[in-house]
Amino acid sequence: RTIVHFAARDAMDIEGLGPATVELLLAENLIASPADLYRLDPAALAPLTGLGEKSAENLLAVLEKSKSRGLARLLFAFGIRHVGQKAAQTLAGRFGSIEALEQATEEELTAVRDIGAVIAHSLRLFLDSAQGRHLIRALRDAGVDMTAPLTQSGGPLGDLTFVLTGTLSRHTREEAAQRVVALGGKVSASVSKKTSYVVAGVDAGSKLSKAQALGVPVLTEDEWEAML
Repeated sequence: RTIVHFAARDAMDIEGLGPATVELLLAENLIASPADLYRLDPAALAPLTGLGEKSAENLLAVLEKSKSRGLARLLFAFGIRHVGQKAAQTLAGRFGSIEALEQATEEELTAVRDIGAVIAHSLRLFLDSAQGRHLIRALRDAGVDMTAPLTQSGGPLGDLTFVLTGTLSRHTREEAAQRVVALGGKVSASVSKKTSYVVAGVDAGSKLSKAQALGVPVLTEDEWEAML
């Protein structure tokens, strides 16, 4: 389950590495942890029944691409208890590298907006554990990017909360969220009276309707780009 979560779309986004493939790799003793994924090679995958040459090539290509997902995705991919996507993005933007996080105390972690004592303690437990240190070292040796753009402290969007809905033409939802966070803003999954703006892409649904009902300002993607 740890490896399947690591490969999930919202984590390292390793397409083609579902539960069945993970079980196959485990059964063949080719992997024992997420870091082992980056040691796979064509010679090891070729004999596997049910994988196929093309699927093996695609998997290796996606694994190589996943090395550049960045710190926020990686923190979420670790599956640390209480560290969800939002906390992972916040921590990545505030500290900028896994090395900076490794040196941060619980007090320094809880000083970050939206990072409470429970999240900070859980993160420190992972970073201080032998398993966590070994995994980070192995991923670093494999060339996995463990950095992120630093968030502007008290940036120009510091008092604003955005909700993203619909399909954006120039960004994935995650990329758009990262741009907001990098400028000090917040991204929420739900619309409320406290929402500053809703950014509505193509096929925006109930969130757009709720924003209109509550009188929350709605931006098109072009208007949002202009604001940034």
